[in-house]
Amino acid sequence: MAMKASVIINNRNYGRFLGAAIESALNQTYPQTEVVVVDDGSIDESREVIARYADRLIPVLKENGGQASAFNAGLAASSGEAILFLDSDDVLLPTAVEKATASLDDPELAKVHWRLRVIDEDGKETGQFRPGGRLAEGDLRETALRLGPTQYLSAPTSGNAWSRGFLERIFPVPELFRQGADTYLFELAPFLGTVRRLPEAQSLYRKHGGNYHAKMTLEDKLRRQLLFYDACVGRLCLYLQQMGPAIDPEVWKRHSWWHRQALAVEELAQLPRSGQPIIMVDEAAWEPGPIAGRPRIPFLERNGDYYGSPAEGQTAILELERLRQSGAGFIAFAWPAFWWFDRYPELFRYLRSRYTRVLHNDRLVVFEL
Repeated sequence: MAMKASVIINNRNYGRFLGAAIESALNQTYPQTEVVVVDDGSIDESREVIARYADRLIPVLKENGGQASAFNAGLAASSGEAILFLDSDDVLLPTAVEKATASLDDPELAKVHWRLRVIDEDGKETGQFRPGGRLAEGDLRETALRLGPTQYLSAPTSGNAWSRGFLERIFPVPELFRQGADTYLFELAPFLGTVRRLPEAQSLYRKHGGNYHAKMTLEDKLRRQLLFYDACVGRLCLYLQQMGPAIDPEVWKRHSWWHRQALAVEELAQLPRSGQPIIMVDEAAWEPGPIAGRPRIPFLERNGDYYGSPAEGQTAILELERLRQSGAGFIAFAWPAFWWFDRYPELFRYLRSRYTRVLHNDRLVVFEL
């Protein structure tokens, strides 16, 4: 018998996008798909939009309680063995459920994930992907147990399909996760199951001004992620003590992506010439937006967006000088891009011969231009 799948759309005041999300879930090529829409106390036109599809989906209309409560209510209302949570401002491509269920055939699997193509508010593709890097795959348990959460690159909410068996082990999601509830899911996944990656994007990620995450400063995002990290570790300690493996949360913290990035941002805040733009080389692994009050320039960049790594060092040198002449005061290399040191030696010879290195540790290398 074919595996049943549930697409659970979580919504809060995104009525202007909700219809597109619902249509994308209803128009899947996989026939055994049910659609659940959880409205988390919207005060816009969302419930009128849901009513137009009432005979084709399962509506869950609730008071506002945050994204975690919407995930919890949606899972309780669903019956699929494969679960896809879809943010209501995003869109599934028609084959998403079909491709995902074909890969969820292993009882050890916690989830399947894929990258998302980025669209703007009007649905036009930007040419970008989210996340920018290569998604993790395989049995990540040994690394997770040794180093803790935040050790692998995951897709956001709308780029995952989950095994119901895995979700039932970790639900309910703690209601601390009023936003970013996907963090709880993908951080626990490698401890309790394997991860599989699809080669092609199966969703569209909508980038728009009303996106709560997009409006947050990097510092606010980090404060939130550190709270989330502590919540995940607390829950993991309970699960893993029952399962037996020895763990050390203090060792985990030393390897935590979010703790490491928070320290790096504090260091960047101490640089002189406050407010001057900084070129950030991080492989698009850090969140976009200003850093410590400084305009941030991705590298390489095109029209202000990250454009990928250069083909050779000379290209990087030319781009560096173009940006310096446009006002950039610093170039900072974050640890995800430390491989640049070996790949582009001519760039670093150039930097060392002309500019002052003002910071060098295991998180950052910064030159003042």
